[in-house]
Amino acid sequence: MRTIYYIIQKEFIQIVRNKMMLPIMFVMPLVQLIILANAATMEMKHINFCVVDKDISPTSMQLTNKFKGSPFFVLKGASFSLKEAESELLRDRIDVIINIPAKFEQNIVRDGNAKIQLIVNAINGTSAGIIYAYTSQILADYNKSIITRWIGVTPKGPSQSQSISAVSSFWYNPQLNYKNFMLPALLVMLTTIIGMFLSSMNLVREKELGTIEQINVTPIKKYQFIAGKLIPFWIIGLLELAFGLSLGKLFFNIPMVGNIGLVFLVAAVYLVVVLGLGLFLSTITQTQQQAMFIAFFFMIVFVMMSGSFTSIENMPDWAQKFNAINPISYFMRVIRMILLKGSGFMDILKDFCVLCVYAFLTLSLAIRRYRKVT
Repeated sequence: MRTIYYIIQKEFIQIVRNKMMLPIMFVMPLVQLIILANAATMEMKHINFCVVDKDISPTSMQLTNKFKGSPFFVLKGASFSLKEAESELLRDRIDVIINIPAKFEQNIVRDGNAKIQLIVNAINGTSAGIIYAYTSQILADYNKSIITRWIGVTPKGPSQSQSISAVSSFWYNPQLNYKNFMLPALLVMLTTIIGMFLSSMNLVREKELGTIEQINVTPIKKYQFIAGKLIPFWIIGLLELAFGLSLGKLFFNIPMVGNIGLVFLVAAVYLVVVLGLGLFLSTITQTQQQAMFIAFFFMIVFVMMSGSFTSIENMPDWAQKFNAINPISYFMRVIRMILLKGSGFMDILKDFCVLCVYAFLTLSLAIRRYRKVT
């Protein structure tokens, strides 16, 4: 233990002297949480729309005002020419065109129904779906108000008889704040970067400097060297998680419903997983650039398929099966369950056991791959 202690002491001295590692450990979390928490969002708060009103009636004006009164829509122009509006859509200046045809009001009065055309910029399919949902909701509300005002009664259909009303109740995120969903994911990515990147680069740096040969000829045992190398980054990873949670609470007031100690327990096991992966990468690379590029390759694949931005349940079957070997997906799910839902240990037991097995396998593979010989 005394030998491990001295190796750990030496590693912390090296970390403090390394000018590249300190910004990664302290500047990156601040930038990542503050900027990405606001930028990485699937919410549509500023939908630019253009109205092509060929009817120019009080009814069409009321419909336009309905959209203008929405906090999600921003009127960018009104025109009588559909081609002119489409050219603005082609230039990516607007997101949706609301085309109100001639005799719009007349058709409502005479026939009881009228049609309008919606042209949505669907380059981004997700954004287009959200825009269509918001637009349909406004049109449905406007349709209901017209029937109520002109007929004098609340519209009732087969599904609305007997004045049945539905009241929505949103659990775990009542305000539907997207930051509450994204911040735990950013904390997972932060912990992963600290564990995988720094541990892999640290050992490779010994190779570049030539000090690895000096260590290899010493009587230090392999397990002592590996423990001394990994424990400092294990401690730093937990401190970074604590730092990230503090920033999230201070700047974004993220909910912490569950036991924080349980978060750190799972994080401690997860860090062993990523440290093992980082150590394994360091054994198959010769330079820090190689280690960084290979670590980035695994990182980007695991993060994009972890459910950080899109739900795993919406992925193809092969992608869902692939996530069985994706450690980030387990920790991503667990940290959200604990922080947002207040889940207990028994609720996350399966994921915790998988991470324990993963930690044993990755660390064993890394140690077996490492050779304390020159």
